[in-house]
Amino acid sequence: MSVKLDLIVGLDIGTTSVTVVAASIKEGGQIDIVGVGTAPSRGLRKGVVINIEATVNSITKALAQAETMAGSELTTAFAALSGNHIRGLNSHGIVAIKNKEVSAFDIERVIEAAKAVAIPVDREILHVLPQEFVIDEQDGIREPIGISGVRLEARVHIVTGAVASAQNVVKCANRCGLAVEDIMLGALASGQAVLTAEERELGVLLVDIGGGTTDLVIYHAGAVKHTAVLPLGGAHITNDIAAGLRTPIAAAEEIKCRAGAAIAAAVSPHETVEVPSTGGRIPRVLSRNVLAEIVQPRVEEILSLAQREVIKAGFYDHLTGGVVITGGTANLNGITRIAEKAFNLPVRIGTPLAVGGLAELVNGPQYATAVGLAQLGSSSTQRSPRAGKGKFSSIVRRVSSWISEQF
Repeated sequence: MSVKLDLIVGLDIGTTSVTVVAASIKEGGQIDIVGVGTAPSRGLRKGVVINIEATVNSITKALAQAETMAGSELTTAFAALSGNHIRGLNSHGIVAIKNKEVSAFDIERVIEAAKAVAIPVDREILHVLPQEFVIDEQDGIREPIGISGVRLEARVHIVTGAVASAQNVVKCANRCGLAVEDIMLGALASGQAVLTAEERELGVLLVDIGGGTTDLVIYHAGAVKHTAVLPLGGAHITNDIAAGLRTPIAAAEEIKCRAGAAIAAAVSPHETVEVPSTGGRIPRVLSRNVLAEIVQPRVEEILSLAQREVIKAGFYDHLTGGVVITGGTANLNGITRIAEKAFNLPVRIGTPLAVGGLAELVNGPQYATAVGLAQLGSSSTQRSPRAGKGKFSSIVRRVSSWISEQF
């Protein structure tokens, strides 16, 4: 199998599934999907690797599917990081402008000043996302280079994560023959794939409901204003179904994907679903309404916690663009209606935008993170071709060094 060096690979190692998306770069920065692979995830809990071998096996299966479809060996990837260990905070830095006119060097200095926050030794800064620049008390500046002034201030959003979690992601990818070029927060990758520039400008809440956690990202004025992680996700709905219907976890997941609904009142009482039993007992046939009555309370809990987090952060009034829900759980029937009731805002399901090639294969919210990783990877590759010099290369270099020392 040949190796095509121009392919960008997004690797989303989730709690319930592993997704690999391979894409080529078109003129103008857009990407063409050339390969997709998915496999059940067996080695993660709440977004964090707890079993190396099981995770490696899952990645290997998904990678093989993507390579077969792309007709090429995949050797590098941009990987997602998620989990309860992710923390976000806003910070700012102030410096004097060297030559009375803002230069790239001044921006680098003020970003470094904004990054000077105390974090525990077991954590790493993953992202420093500029929100706006202020020059001599003139705020709202996005492109400060060349502007005259005396004092430069940067307001940024900083995302930190556990070093050990990043190490485990890189180790698993390396064991599968993939060199990790960058590690990116999964929810930010999802936002890249499913949000429009207008939504980011007006103000929008991204709700990425994964298997083990629900990630929230608030955008306003084109910048990230707040990030948060809720310790609930689609796997909790699956566990509720398994307990309520007395069926194995694997069967509960299949039933949820095939027949799950977020609003019990919208399901006809005449619809039925076959439920496998445990211990070799014969399957039972139950009303689909019973299934929806199990699913709805957990979905309402997740969305109410999300709404509470937005209000607590003080950004509820800034969400002119509404709410966008993505992640596998977004496929539940009726979830937009229940979300509109929870947030009292317009809601839509987020699927990948601005992709070509085999776009129909990733036309679902469960592919948002992997596609977003490929899109962000495409941008960083165009800035610095295949050199691994993206926003998070420092952590990748340190992790790779740590792995080489250990193995």
